[in-house]
Amino acid sequence: MKNQQQHHPPRLCMLSPSNSQLLQFLPNLLLFGLGLALGFISSFYLKTIPFPLQTSKLSLLSSPPSPPQRPPQPVLNLSLSSAHERVGLKGYVEPAKAMHDMTEEELLWRASMVPRIKDYPFDRVPKVAFLFLARGSLAFAPLWEKFFKGHEGLYSIYVHADPSFNESAPEGSVFHGRRVPSKLVRWGQLSMMEAERRLLANALLDFSNQRFILLSESCIPLFNFSTIYSYLINSTKTYVSSYDDPGPNGRGRYNIRMKPLVKLQQWRKGSQWFEVDRNLAIEIISDDKYFPVFKRYCKPSCYVDEHYLSTFVSMRFWWRNANRSLTWVDWSKRGPHPARFGRLDVTIELLKGMRNGSTCDYNGRTTSICFLFARKFLPNSLTRLMRFAPKVMGIQT
Repeated sequence: MKNQQQHHPPRLCMLSPSNSQLLQFLPNLLLFGLGLALGFISSFYLKTIPFPLQTSKLSLLSSPPSPPQRPPQPVLNLSLSSAHERVGLKGYVEPAKAMHDMTEEELLWRASMVPRIKDYPFDRVPKVAFLFLARGSLAFAPLWEKFFKGHEGLYSIYVHADPSFNESAPEGSVFHGRRVPSKLVRWGQLSMMEAERRLLANALLDFSNQRFILLSESCIPLFNFSTIYSYLINSTKTYVSSYDDPGPNGRGRYNIRMKPLVKLQQWRKGSQWFEVDRNLAIEIISDDKYFPVFKRYCKPSCYVDEHYLSTFVSMRFWWRNANRSLTWVDWSKRGPHPARFGRLDVTIELLKGMRNGSTCDYNGRTTSICFLFARKFLPNSLTRLMRFAPKVMGIQT
């Protein structure tokens, strides 16, 4: 028999304990190497791009950033030890100063605000706002000082002077600090009516002002303060002169391009020296319908101050208006300006005629007190007016 080779099954390779540990560590080693390679590649890639983008990409791999720290808020001192530390209602309803830095657009917007709640959250004593439209100094300030004396809290004063006028009333005067931001005013032009609206708007910032009277530097009071205050505060009407003048100085100034908002039959003329209540004052400074028409078409020969307010009030609020002015003026002399009164013209008879020389309607009854003020007086008449004031006008000097 041939010798047969004996085939034995292959023997399995038996691993030693050291080889077994190496195989167990091998996956970890591979993961470590892979991570090292990824880290090297990432580092090389990030170095080739702009820094802000690096930050952005890195932030995606990190946890969400904490919200930005807000600057520390100021701690409000609620102590009432000083009046300047408290922001209350008084500064809003009764500004301490007449001067401010608002633009005209801001002023008109602010002044047009009307509370929806009728009851006032403070003790409101109605005041009369005296609006002086002047070129410069007030020649009759000494007389007005005596007129206002002893009646603090019942009146407010606002002075619109030429911007070039640099003088100021002395401390202690009722006119001290009462000038409002002003612009140049030219007689017979739109700037005159704009100044009147500006005065009204400034006075409306004080919520206690109930009646508003426009005066010039040549105006004087014909009665004492108590009489005038009572007359105005208790009146049920406003006082804007308004009438139809068919002549060349009336309808002859109408511009047909004002149609259809203002028609010829609605065109009115009157004195610029008005007296209105708070409701009408707000309507005047808020008018963005008719005033732009006058601004565009009522050119210098039209004289806006003689027609705008008279037409506006006649069209919109005729039932509330007395259709007369409270300021006495002598138009007996023909011409564009009324008669003027110098020192020798001022007599007791003249003043009495202004005070009681006519009759009119007041709150449904007839009265001889139709004019509370008068113009046009020259500065040299002051001494005689001061002399006659106690005897005729009841103003103690």
